[in-house]
Amino acid sequence: MKFKKLGHTDIDVSLICLGTMNMGEQNTEAQGFEQMDYAFDKGVNFFDTAEVYSVPPREETQGSTETIIGNWFKKTKKREKIILATKMVGPGPSWIRGGGGNYTEKNMGLAIEGSLKRLQTDFIDLYQLHWPERNTNFFGKRDYAHDTKENKWNDIESVLQGLKKFVDQGKIRYIGLSNETPWGFSKFLEISSKLNLPRVVSVQNPYNLLNRAYDIGMSEISSRENVGLLAYSPLAIGYLSGKYRNNQMPKDSRVGLYKDFWVRYREENAKRAVEDYYNLAKENGLTLTQMSLAFVNSRPFMTSNIIGATTMEQLKENIGSVDIELDNKIIEKINLIHANNPNPTP
Repeated sequence: MKFKKLGHTDIDVSLICLGTMNMGEQNTEAQGFEQMDYAFDKGVNFFDTAEVYSVPPREETQGSTETIIGNWFKKTKKREKIILATKMVGPGPSWIRGGGGNYTEKNMGLAIEGSLKRLQTDFIDLYQLHWPERNTNFFGKRDYAHDTKENKWNDIESVLQGLKKFVDQGKIRYIGLSNETPWGFSKFLEISSKLNLPRVVSVQNPYNLLNRAYDIGMSEISSRENVGLLAYSPLAIGYLSGKYRNNQMPKDSRVGLYKDFWVRYREENAKRAVEDYYNLAKENGLTLTQMSLAFVNSRPFMTSNIIGATTMEQLKENIGSVDIELDNKIIEKINLIHANNPNPTP
């Protein structure tokens, strides 16, 4: 396994992070345990979850993933060997604290205590804001449309002040953002520096061969400020495994089970790009999965690549991508495909 520093901290996290959102929905607790055992044995020391998981989010399964991880910690006694990341929901799910603006100190306290209890731990290494409260473009929105009448949201200074309280209490060690934009990213860094408040150490945004939007504005901030990307959806919900090519729909696949939840990955341009990438991988003796993940692993602003799997076969291939190095010729051809069809998936 390869390791990188988590932002400006002295924490070494594995280049491959185990994403866990399937646990409690597509994967049982026993299957989740098997995945965590295997990942740990392969050197993965970084697990990512969220209070809203499993996915797709439902009131009946909310918190189930954290509970499974907590039970694994209890069984294996390996909590101290894992860098644990979880996330607090933004506005939306009505069954979580009413669904409104969540990033108040009171709601942070409720969220953190809930996660700590389910995870059976006294502290969270990386606590992330799952998505912004303000009106902006995330979760498949390409363009930003300013709304002068948007709902009131908690200002960034008050959010950081609230998070500082829980850092000081030792309940969380570091903070991160997720589904964030260049404006939000830069403002969090600016305000934390100006007021000596907790500094963001990571951003968890989508990044894959079909969505390289992070390259445009976020990557410069990441590089200059030493705040790396935790890439989620590196296989574009499986489209970059090739399993949905030619309109195939494998039984029990995510898209097959929850087609209406993953609509942002069904762009026609994306299908054409997948075909081009598939052929390039084949020409170079790689599977599309291997090439797609190896590309994400290679990005200079990458801290960790959050992989997810429903089967052990998928998990083994995903983790194995850490050993694949793409040469300059393949990278050049990837970039040419991208230039001809940039970011077909929002």
